[in-house]
Amino acid sequence: MHQPQSHISSSASAATAAAAAAAAFDFKPPKRRGSYNCGRCGLPKKGHVCQVIGTGSSPTSISTPTSAPATATATTATDASSSAARPPRPPPLRQPYSRLRRALSFDDIDIHCDSPENDLDGYDSSFPGTDLDPDNEIVSGGLPAGCLWEVLRRLPPAGLLEAAKVCKGWRETTKRLWRAAEELRLMVPPRAHLRFIGSVLQKCPSLVRLSLKMESDVDSTMLACIAFSCPNLESMEISKSDTAVNRITGDELGRFVADKRCLMSLKMEGCSNLGVFVLSSSSLSTLWLSDLYSLSKTVFNCPNLKEISLGFSHQENDTTDLTTMVDGMGRSCPRLQNIHIASIRLSHAVVLSLTAANLRGLRMLSLVLGSEITDASVAAIASSYSRLELLDLSGSSISDSGIGMICNVFPNSLSRLLLALCPNITSSGIQFATAQLPLLELMDCGMTICDPDSQNSPSDESGDNELPNAFNSKLHLMYQKLIIKHSRLKKLSLWGCSGLDALCLNCPELNDLNLNSCKNLHPERLLLQCPSLQNVHASGCQELLIGAIKGQVSDNLASVENHFPFKRLADGSKRVRAPNFLSQQSSEDDKKRRRIVGRPCNVVVN
Repeated sequence: MHQPQSHISSSASAATAAAAAAAAFDFKPPKRRGSYNCGRCGLPKKGHVCQVIGTGSSPTSISTPTSAPATATATTATDASSSAARPPRPPPLRQPYSRLRRALSFDDIDIHCDSPENDLDGYDSSFPGTDLDPDNEIVSGGLPAGCLWEVLRRLPPAGLLEAAKVCKGWRETTKRLWRAAEELRLMVPPRAHLRFIGSVLQKCPSLVRLSLKMESDVDSTMLACIAFSCPNLESMEISKSDTAVNRITGDELGRFVADKRCLMSLKMEGCSNLGVFVLSSSSLSTLWLSDLYSLSKTVFNCPNLKEISLGFSHQENDTTDLTTMVDGMGRSCPRLQNIHIASIRLSHAVVLSLTAANLRGLRMLSLVLGSEITDASVAAIASSYSRLELLDLSGSSISDSGIGMICNVFPNSLSRLLLALCPNITSSGIQFATAQLPLLELMDCGMTICDPDSQNSPSDESGDNELPNAFNSKLHLMYQKLIIKHSRLKKLSLWGCSGLDALCLNCPELNDLNLNSCKNLHPERLLLQCPSLQNVHASGCQELLIGAIKGQVSDNLASVENHFPFKRLADGSKRVRAPNFLSQQSSEDDKKRRRIVGRPCNVVVN
C-alpha cells in the first residue's frame, strides 16, 4: 500500500524517494511454511514434478517491462532481495499517438478514444514489448498470467481497485497493470476528494493520456495534482457536467502548459474564468477551449500548434476582441491546419485578419454563428486559402453567390461543406454545390430552406436566442424542391428544412440522411435511390412520410438483393428475370462472386 509522500523540491531527495517507493513496491513477503501446493504452478507437491522454470535459479531475476503482466508466484528470500536491488526498469515502448476525434473533421471513423472497449494500457497486444510465454506463467489458483492480464486490463479503475483485494497474485498483477497504463479515463464523482484522484494518478507513472469527466468543481489544486503525478503527460482532456464549475484562471492554465513540456494535446470545457491567458509551449499541437467569455488578453506562443478550437459563450455582452486575437494567433502559430471559432461576434473584419495571416497549411476552416459574415468574406477566404478540405460557415449570411465562389475555387479539394442556419441559401445553391464539387462527402444544410409561415409564428420568436438574427431577413415565399445526384456523397443533413416539399436523391454511397423536422415534405414527392443507406433520421416528420421512407428503403434493399437474377434474351432485345431453375444452374464460384449482402436501414424517429 502506498504511503502519502510530501512534495520534495531537490532532485537528490526526489531520486531517493523514488527508489524507496520502487523498492517498497517490488517487495514481496517470504512464503509461509505449511503449504502443500507447489509455489510455482500451484499444484499439489506430492508426486509432482514442476515443469515451470523457477525465477530464483539465477542471482539476477529477469525484469519484465512495465507493460507486461507480472506473475504472482511465491518467491524465495533471494528473489526478494534481488528484486529490490535490481536497476529500474526501462520505460515501456509507446505506441504512436492516435488521432483523436476532432470537432473540425466530422469524421467518426476513428473512435479509439471514445470506445469503452479500449484497454487500460492502450495496447493491442497482451504482452507488448516482451518475449514471455503467458501459458507457462501461473498465478495463484492455477490461472495463467495471460488470462488474468486480459481480464483485469478491461476493468475500469474502480474495478481494478476491488480486484486488488482478492489475493496476492491479483494484487501484484494490478500493480503491474497500473504501472503499465498509458491511457486513463476517469469519472470524478461530485463528492470525490483530491486525495482519491492523487492516489489513482500516482499508480500510473507511465501515463501519457488522461481524460477526466468532472462532476465536481475544477480548480488550480487539481492542475497541480496532475502536473505532479503525471510527469510524461502528452494529452489531457477535462470535460465537466452541467452542475460542475471550472474555476481555473488564465494564469494557472498558462503555468501548467509552460511546465508540461511534453504536452501535445489540451482540451478543456467550461473556460469562462480565464480572463487573461498566455500560452507558451513548443510541443502543443492541439488546443480546444470551450465556453470562453470576455477575454481581455490572449497570447498564443505555440509555434507547432496545428489545430485550435475556441468556443465562446452566446452572451451578447461578451467583450472579446476577436480581430486582435485572430491577428496575433496567425502571427505566432504559422503551422495551423485546422481552425474552429464559434462566436456571435464573428464579422468580416475577423475574416480579413485571418486571411492576412497567410497560413499556407490551412486545410479546415470553421467560423460558426457569425451573422456578419457575407459573400465578401467568402471571396476573401477563397483568394487566400484555395486548398481547403472542410469549410463550415454555419450561421452566416452568405447566399447562393457565395456558394458559386466556393464551387469555383475548391472543386478539387473540398470534401465537407457545412452551411446550416444560413437563411439566404436556396435549393438552387445546394444543387449547384453538389453538382460542382465532385469530392464532396458531407454536406449540412440544416435550417436553410425554412417555411415562412413557421418563421413568423410567435412560438418561434420566443425560442432559442442562439440562432442568428439573419433569420428575420429574406424569406422565401414558396416551397422548394431539391434534386441531388452525387457519386461520393456519404452524409447529408437537411434537418429543419420545413420549406422543402419535394426531395429526390440519387446517391449510391449515401449512408446517413437527416430529415428531422422536415414537416412539409410530401410522401408522394420523395424518391430515395440510395442503396447504401444505413440511417435515416426522421424525427418530427409526418407519419405518412415515415412510412414512405421505410417503404422505399426496403425496396432499395430488395432491388439490391435481386439485381443479378436478370438475363437478356438470345437476340439481346430486352432483359427478363431468369427462372429459378436457370439461376440455380450457375457454378458455385459464380454464386459467391455475385452474392451481395444488403444491410437493413435504420429509420430513427425518436
